[in-house]
Amino acid sequence: MSEAYIVGAVRTPVGRRNGGLAGAHPADLGAHVIGAVVSGVDPAAVDDVIFGCVDTVGPQAGDIARTCWLAAGLPEHVPGVTVDRQCGSSQQALHFAAQAVLSGTADLVVAGGVQNMSMVPISSAMTFPGFETPFSGSKGWAARYGSQEVSQFAGAERIAASWGISRQEMEAFALASHERALHAIDTGRFARQIVGYEGVEVDEGPRRDTSLAKMAGLPALLPGGSLTAALASQISDGAAALLVASERAVRDHGLTPRARVHHLSVRGASPIVMLDAPIPATEHALARTGMSIADLAAVEINEAFASVVLAWLRATGADPAIVNPNGGAIALGHPLGATGAVLAVKLLHELERVGGRYGLQAICEGGGQANVTILERL
Repeated sequence: MSEAYIVGAVRTPVGRRNGGLAGAHPADLGAHVIGAVVSGVDPAAVDDVIFGCVDTVGPQAGDIARTCWLAAGLPEHVPGVTVDRQCGSSQQALHFAAQAVLSGTADLVVAGGVQNMSMVPISSAMTFPGFETPFSGSKGWAARYGSQEVSQFAGAERIAASWGISRQEMEAFALASHERALHAIDTGRFARQIVGYEGVEVDEGPRRDTSLAKMAGLPALLPGGSLTAALASQISDGAAALLVASERAVRDHGLTPRARVHHLSVRGASPIVMLDAPIPATEHALARTGMSIADLAAVEINEAFASVVLAWLRATGADPAIVNPNGGAIALGHPLGATGAVLAVKLLHELERVGGRYGLQAICEGGGQANVTILERL
């Protein structure tokens, strides 16, 4: 069987809400990383551009993948398609790109994602006149799930309660996320993976002045709950792109494989709990590959909420030291449609930094889903 190699992986800095990237058109953010990842290869040889994006309205509508490619000034004959698997959209884009290469139907595919949450507010696509939510009015949904609240905040609270995770434990985790991210920034760990955009050169999210005392004073997001804004991912802007190549493309274009896509899968769980699907999805991926947690040198689990990662850690028994070693979305931010690709870029660069062989990433998604990707560094 053919292999799917990653030969390029870049991202913009992740901008905080109303920060340095807030005014950047999503097409220009995506074009920026696409141009960087295809530099050194003939762009006319690219077979497809697959990009993740959530809330595809306004400047993110109209097949943003295609718009990004064209905004980069690249050949018109190369098509693009936009994927929405909620927060895992760009990780799914990577999966589709790898599957195209593995199947032999494509040789060179750009995968990634883009999101400007400052410009297009979160859940902009979730409301429609006469419908409070995408589920309201569905007889089938009501028959199956009744009127149970579909909310990421409620889901995060359910996870914390079912796993016995305290607010204090989550605050310590969140503080560590900021400390790890700041250490990565200060020591230059992100320098090779970031392509600065119009004067923004570093991630804007991490807070140097945060503390356990400040977190303790914040109100809960839900009445009687334990989650606060400090324990949730930040609203952010950014883009990331990876170049996936077949063995033939590597040979024909003189490319250097940096990693092999060792495994890709996606699993579903309860759409009401919503955010715990990374646990069964990881179990499925490890069983499918015959691997164990001990085989992994680095792990990226999206920090949608602190409870999500802490529950995953308890369920898997993974070493916390290798999980989000350079901070996660609580500190670095979560530009929805781009985050899966951002995690893949971070994972690959971390494997290269530590000389590790295998790395895993997983992300919780709307609808109670989770993508899992395992990369093998080459």
